Amino acid sequence: MKFLKLNSLGVFIVATLLLVLSCKVTEDYERAEQNLPEAFRQDFVKDSTIANLPWWKLFKDSVLVDLIQTTLEENQDLKIAISRIQESQLYVDISRADLYPQISYGAAANTSINSETKKANNSVSGVLNVSYTVDLWQRIKTMNDAALQNYLASEEAYKAITINLVAAMANAYISLRDLDNRLLISEKTAKSFEENLDVMKARFDAGFISEVDLTQANIQLIEAKTAVQTFNRSRVQLENAISVLLGSAPRDIPRGLSLFEQISLPEVPVGVPSELIDRRPDILQAEHVLHAQTLQIGVAETLRYPSLTLSANMGAEVLNPALIFADLGAQLFGPLFNYGKLKRGVEVEKQRTEQAFNQYQKIYLNAIKEVEDAMIAQETYRNEYELRNAQMELATKAANLSWVRYDGGLTSYLEVLALQNSQFSAELKASEALKQELSSIINLYQALGGGWHNQNNE
Repeated sequence: MKFLKLNSLGVFIVATLLLVLSCKVTEDYERAEQNLPEAFRQDFVKDSTIANLPWWKLFKDSVLVDLIQTTLEENQDLKIAISRIQESQLYVDISRADLYPQISYGAAANTSINSETKKANNSVSGVLNVSYTVDLWQRIKTMNDAALQNYLASEEAYKAITINLVAAMANAYISLRDLDNRLLISEKTAKSFEENLDVMKARFDAGFISEVDLTQANIQLIEAKTAVQTFNRSRVQLENAISVLLGSAPRDIPRGLSLFEQISLPEVPVGVPSELIDRRPDILQAEHVLHAQTLQIGVAETLRYPSLTLSANMGAEVLNPALIFADLGAQLFGPLFNYGKLKRGVEVEKQRTEQAFNQYQKIYLNAIKEVEDAMIAQETYRNEYELRNAQMELATKAANLSWVRYDGGLTSYLEVLALQNSQFSAELKASEALKQELSSIINLYQALGGGWHNQNNE
């Protein structure tokens, strides 16, 4: 066998020395200290374990549970998030590939003719190339770590979308049951006002009342009928929106418990502000993005240092199998003069890291705000519903008494109109207040980042 001359052994000595002397120039990520309040402003239960449960099941409405389950299976936003997770995983795999040698192959054919001998010389050779970039300064490892953090960020984004979709469906369903209830109130009121109008027509025909009273009764009826159309329109449009959440074309949405049968939880444990860092996916997502961007500073820094690539070429002459050749080499490249381009590249990554840090801080502060808003909303909406319910009962009683007084000739029809309209309004507001109380519970669990733990475990 005939071999071509191999490169000097000095190549291996230099490579070995560089491997030994290579060091890490990147900095490890450390979570920044947060200036956190020790407790929320509102006085709520501090236990937080319930936030890790599928809280929507606490409403005991099997239809709502089924709608949420379908949403988590069919919603397009969630499917997009899953695809992004898979995409991020592929980027992690691509990044890891740089840690291992790259192997490629090739073949070449050549024909030459000598003008003196007129004889053609044919050669066919095959070659196998192996190259490996030595991870000086841990640049490749750092890029791999950054890819991993971006992957983890995509997982947290999926969890955040899950929470938002669950809350969106729960709120939409509660709103739909509220519209159902307000539509029933409007239809009942319209029927009552129509019966009043029939009575007023009979009295007008008998000459007992003026045309003004008859006209006012008609106006009152039209107002109630208009409310029926308004709530019917809103209900169908909300069903269409729910259908989109379910990943389907507009369709009828099934109903379960009525609005007044939904459970209003008296106490919702919220824990302490610091727990949000490890529970809310949007905060964790922002932190992983910050972590990945912090690593990019180190990646940019390593570009200012030399890089080393080892290569080996092995091949054989096909027409002459006895001829085998091999070549082993190393290439060392480093920047010499670039007008500070690489240094400014490091500064660019530092500015991007500062932006990511401020975004992380903003998301965390907003999370605390959302919890505080939801806590005060739950407390005040519960009190508001109790007041609206009492108002509704009083308005109903007053309207009934007023009609008796009018029928006995003790008051004008204007009083009857005012109190009947007040009753109608009070019933609608009581329904809305209950809906708002239930929604505030949903919003509180959403703000706490609760519910996704169970989804991961199931």
